Amino acid sequence: MRVVLIRHSKTAGNLKGRYIGTTDEPLCEEGIRLLEGKTYPAAELVYVSPMKRCRETASLIYPTLTQREEPLLRECDFGDFENKNYLELNGNPDYQAWVDSGGTLPFPGGESREAFQERCREGFLKIMKEALTKKRETVAVVTHGGTLMSVLSAFAVPEKPFYDWQVKNGRGFLLEVPENFPEKRELTVLESL
Repeated sequence: MRVVLIRHSKTAGNLKGRYIGTTDEPLCEEGIRLLEGKTYPAAELVYVSPMKRCRETASLIYPTLTQREEPLLRECDFGDFENKNYLELNGNPDYQAWVDSGGTLPFPGGESREAFQERCREGFLKIMKEALTKKRETVAVVTHGGTLMSVLSAFAVPEKPFYDWQVKNGRGFLLEVPENFPEKRELTVLESL
């Protein structure tokens, strides 16, 4: 089976460099234009995070497919940093501690990276099991940057650390999933989108 793994297109918060996790923003005009004329591999089924930005992106890319929402694919809860950018957080001791930790400390009032990554892995395993049971050839997953990084840092080959899997809005990867997934937890990256 193949998986088209896509990060949602741009929102107003993305344009301002904000930490947008639980804020349910729609796509902005620039985000809609970013997808115009862009082609993605065809899919038989599309899974989405329940957030507007993912559902809207999936509707623009795969307008004829019914979306299957998976709450475990939501973006990280950034807690006290939610909807703020680095300029607004400059001088905040909690933010400085988080930066100094290399992004490994839990977000104050939000999720820890470990809990977030585990949730994302669980959600991805759940939808892959369903797609493999339905014997689909190609499925799409439209989700968030952090979710994408969590899945790929856990399962992709070649292996890379979490932050090395960052992608821009509207971009992603085409992956090959082995028939015996999740026993063989290796997603082969076929191409960047």
